[in-house]
Amino acid sequence: MIGVLAATGMATTLAYGGAALASTARAHGRLVAESTVSKSNPLVIWVDPPRIPAVKAFEKQYPNIPITVTTLSSSASNAGLEAKFELFNRAGSGWPDAIFWPGNSAIAWAAGPQIHYAANLKNLVPKSVQAGYPKSVIAACAINGGLYCLRNDVAPDVLWYNAKLFKQWGYTPPKTWPQYEALGLKIAKQHPGYYVAMLGDTYAVDRYLWSSGCPTNDLIGPNTVKINLNDPTCTRVESMLDALIKAKVASPVGIFDTAAAKVGAKLVMTPGAAWYGVYLFEDTFKVPAGQITATNPLQWPGSPPGTGDEGGGLWSMSDHISGQRLTDALKFMEFMATSPKWQVDLTTGLPAYKPDDAAWVEKNIVKSGYFADPQQIAPAFAKAAAEIRPGHEYLLYTAGAIWTDTVTPVLSEGKPLSAAWSAYQSQLVDQAKLNGYKVQT
Repeated sequence: MIGVLAATGMATTLAYGGAALASTARAHGRLVAESTVSKSNPLVIWVDPPRIPAVKAFEKQYPNIPITVTTLSSSASNAGLEAKFELFNRAGSGWPDAIFWPGNSAIAWAAGPQIHYAANLKNLVPKSVQAGYPKSVIAACAINGGLYCLRNDVAPDVLWYNAKLFKQWGYTPPKTWPQYEALGLKIAKQHPGYYVAMLGDTYAVDRYLWSSGCPTNDLIGPNTVKINLNDPTCTRVESMLDALIKAKVASPVGIFDTAAAKVGAKLVMTPGAAWYGVYLFEDTFKVPAGQITATNPLQWPGSPPGTGDEGGGLWSMSDHISGQRLTDALKFMEFMATSPKWQVDLTTGLPAYKPDDAAWVEKNIVKSGYFADPQQIAPAFAKAAAEIRPGHEYLLYTAGAIWTDTVTPVLSEGKPLSAAWSAYQSQLVDQAKLNGYKVQT
């Protein structure tokens, strides 16, 4: 049975994984817990609330592997979580055997030399499983030649649009960013009160700057990042968004804000992740069935194909276990990443493991009865997943969090993006240096 310890943000006291160690040994410069999973010493799993059904599905398939679960808030602070792992390292115990990270940037410190929690899965997970991930999808887990996580789902940006309104207004979906801007300005004139962008959330950086190849957090060498908002791949985004802001078709509201449903109901089109369809348009924005569909990601003329990615969670397991505990933790990891009983039957996100994609799309898109033109969505998802742009690493600072601290307040005051541009650059550089990175601008 699952034992759940609820947490607000992050519980002050967490269940300790492998606290009762049969014996310990030093291997590869780390502490290894020699233990066997038993009813009195169960496998310790940390997940956020949406992953609880996945754990239950695993428990049903593997009833002989006892589990205890700590439930993390989806918004748990990476900094607070890192501090917990520092304490576990000093104590020599307490690590979870496997974890779903509440924020993807946590993998930077979890796989780093100071914390050294995440196990290198390259020689542990079957090669057939590793081959099931497109290179662009698993890139965030491929750190320094190793493999330190498995991606749960993939969230590439496509172009979502209201097919009913497009047909009613005689519009054709844009294929490029300049076409998107031009159509947005046309909508502003012909249908005031509608929107084509929401800019106030952390993912705005991913769907606009990342998709353009703008260097906000490009890891270009050992502990060296490139940050340059004066790069043409950045300034073209600034210019486009400022034009849409001035025309009042780009909202400063974020997709998770309390006002998101009101703005979202008037959202005619937007670049957005694969999960926007169910999670935002259907569940949050309450757009009626038969209106929303998606097509290929927008492209910048003259640039290589590329798109952003908004989320797509990561699983890691402990580098401090061995024996039967290691074997069982690997079963758990493989189930979470690949099993249709979770990835197809229960999750609302497009599976990162490509062999599960077709069945997921059939169940959640084609047969859902919600989407307009559902048959065009699957190839759009596949194209986007293959075109996730490189050069956007999960580091010890998050460009999205800095955006909401620096840019969103300026936009909320009715000012243009250009009014916050230099401050955003400065904050990115400062945070990178604060976290020990060398910065190339």
